Amino acid sequence: MAKRCQISGKTVMSGNNVSHANNRTRRRFLPNLQTTRMHSEILDRQVSLRVSTSAMRTVEKHGGLDAYLLQARNAKLAVEAQKLKREITAAQAGK
Repeated sequence: MAKRCQISGKTVMSGNNVSHANNRTRRRFLPNLQTTRMHSEILDRQVSLRVSTSAMRTVEKHGGLDAYLLQARNAKLAVEAQKLKREITAAQAGK
């Protein structure tokens, strides 16, 4: 499985471990990914996603998955989130 957030697109970063003697060795900073189910009110179903904890907090701040995806720009969203956003806008237009 890719270490990538399905909403925000947050992925692995790289950097250095720096010792007391200032020796530098490469390391990876992994995102804090959690598998979670979020409810879409417009689609009226649960959506299972692998999301970073910071993205979960952002979704809650915006008032839910639908509200977050509808206000977000497509360039900022991961591919999975763009697909979900298209489904939500199509369902919203159909109502």
